[in-house]
Amino acid sequence: MGTATATTYGSTWRNWAGNVTATPARVVTPATVGELQEAVRRAAEEGLRVKAVGTGHSFTSAAATDGVLVRPQALAGILELDRAAGTVKVAAGTVLKDLNRALAAQGLSLTNMGDIMEQTVSGATGTGTHGTGRDSASIAAQIRALELVTADGRLLNCSAEGTEEERAAFAAARIGIGALGVVTSITFAVEPLFFLTAREEPMRFDRVTAEFEEHFAENEHFEFYWFPHTGNCNTKRNNRSAGPAAPPGPVSAWVEDELLSNGVFQAVNSLGRAVPSAIPAIARVASRALSARTYTDIPYKVFTSPRRVRFVEMEYALPRERVVPALRELKAVVDRSGLRISFPVEVRTAPADDIVLSTASGRDTAYVAVHMYRGTPYQAYFTAAERIFTAYEGRPHWGKVHTRDAEYLAGVYPRFGEFTALRDRLDPDRLFANDYLRRVLGD
Repeated sequence: MGTATATTYGSTWRNWAGNVTATPARVVTPATVGELQEAVRRAAEEGLRVKAVGTGHSFTSAAATDGVLVRPQALAGILELDRAAGTVKVAAGTVLKDLNRALAAQGLSLTNMGDIMEQTVSGATGTGTHGTGRDSASIAAQIRALELVTADGRLLNCSAEGTEEERAAFAAARIGIGALGVVTSITFAVEPLFFLTAREEPMRFDRVTAEFEEHFAENEHFEFYWFPHTGNCNTKRNNRSAGPAAPPGPVSAWVEDELLSNGVFQAVNSLGRAVPSAIPAIARVASRALSARTYTDIPYKVFTSPRRVRFVEMEYALPRERVVPALRELKAVVDRSGLRISFPVEVRTAPADDIVLSTASGRDTAYVAVHMYRGTPYQAYFTAAERIFTAYEGRPHWGKVHTRDAEYLAGVYPRFGEFTALRDRLDPDRLFANDYLRRVLGD
């Protein structure tokens, strides 16, 4: 075996939001799976922990380590494309943006995706990244097979058709939070490229919550954003259509996606950070500035959008039937508090899936995400929101800020013990452990 292609020592790693830092003993960027296996074996011999990190879009310290930090970016690209089976095998360090563009060039697409595409495929799936969907679930739920390097340096193939160990690993490792090994490749289900027509429409909070189940039932993909300190929301419905592509005009796209979502939004948040008392008035103006629009394009151009304003985020998955009461409670808390919140609250859905630690495991789910601009105090708001979400048996997103521990999580995940038992078998010495995993999974 060769040594890792690139190794650096003593450098500090920082996540996208800037709220997590770590100083690993060394950072390795293996160019081959063999080099990754060698890096894992060497770390084990030296008594160093191992964590892999993608582009750092998690808000938790899930990837932080003082041991060996693996950057999979050199393991990138499409490895196999099987049109007959409707699958694509990609290396773990492939960025979703590159995968989406490469698939589109081949006339193919993922069925569903989240709202950004800057993450690596392994980082996005490993933490449970999702979009919104009535029938189509998270990115991880679209995995058909994956390979990972385990603590003893072997390569484990995980699929629903494998041995007992491979099937158990497949059930858990699709959302593995980095606890079971280092993922080297993922095989996704894909389908022929299709068009989505998006309809964005402002709507009052009282109406969208009263009609939530109707909007959910009538649309393949429904989501909405509520602007705190107002009774205003913006709704988005994405449904398949025959096409042709009719993207937003350049002026509309610039106003909505660059001006309102990035440029002016950055300035507004900076003002709000400096003068918090101005936030409610700004929110009322901003929420009224949105107008209805309809456009059609290929999936990744509709599902995803640029996000350059940096923030910190908490998101909880609730049983879908409990999301409206939880939202009404959250609005009441914000309305009667001194909190000043400049970011909208995002609401999305997912059908039940069969992944052991998926936030939608075994139950139809709705997600509520709360955000605060980077550099503003978020603890009071997040604590108030978390108190509401946990009262409704909420499950925190694995890659977003939360304070839950293994005792709580074992109570909201019926198959929690299945995951920890597999972890005991695959990583008995906790080569892949860190402080975050000790808190959420136990020792």
